[in-house]
Amino acid sequence: MSRIAATFAALKAQHRTALIPFVTTGDPFADATPDIMDGLAAGGADVIELGVPFSDPMADGPVIQKAGERALARGIGLPQVLDAVREFRKTDDKTPVVLMGYANPIERYDQREGEGAFVAAASAAGVDGVLVVDYPPEECEDFAARLKAAGLDLIFLLAPTSSDARIAQVGRIASGYVYYVSLKGVTGAGHLDTAAVAAMLPRIRAGVDLPVGVGFGIRDAAGAQAVSRVADAVVIGSRLVQILEDEPRERVAAAARGFMAEIRAALDSNVKE
Repeated sequence: MSRIAATFAALKAQHRTALIPFVTTGDPFADATPDIMDGLAAGGADVIELGVPFSDPMADGPVIQKAGERALARGIGLPQVLDAVREFRKTDDKTPVVLMGYANPIERYDQREGEGAFVAAASAAGVDGVLVVDYPPEECEDFAARLKAAGLDLIFLLAPTSSDARIAQVGRIASGYVYYVSLKGVTGAGHLDTAAVAAMLPRIRAGVDLPVGVGFGIRDAAGAQAVSRVADAVVIGSRLVQILEDEPRERVAAAARGFMAEIRAALDSNVKE
């Protein structure tokens, strides 16, 4: 059983919702990501999504786009992302880590290092899953098989516009969990419609036998608590990135921990029976 699957199984047994924060590697400081990850885990994060900076992100709103631009300006690429995971694993061998990004950095890595090099390097670094925004399921079955052979999960996005056929297609390939984008837009955009989320999740669960995380538009404890009533996981990114952006280097880990603790308390006050 993968670390991700084990984490969700333990949470289900406790009737608790997973908390999944997203941060961009190398932001707001090039060397701070492992410390931030430690803070997130200490604050109650169950899985950490680690953004791989990319110059042309199609799903990211202004906050995460700017974080990626800052990280790229500091020289952060996929090798440095893997370094951050390796450093985090020196202090935490329990919390699952998912790399979230785009196909280009992965394919460039394999071009430089050899076919299959990314999967091998990610596994060796301690990565547990990969979410590639622009890899549709029909085009990445070989990639999914390589990840599975290395013990890594391949996570997909689903959206309000996803058809039943697309949901079923994702269900045949995905592992770990699926990430439901709760609104039509980019990260950090729009207003969360929990009623619409609640209406969509049964359709997803009919085609995908995996936990369903919900993100895009969750910015505070109240929003997270509302989503936790219907979802298996709450994903929160843009607001966390904003909070960290305003902190000095010596405070970023504590700020990450404090924000996670606030969200974790909200989720745990709404434990599912």
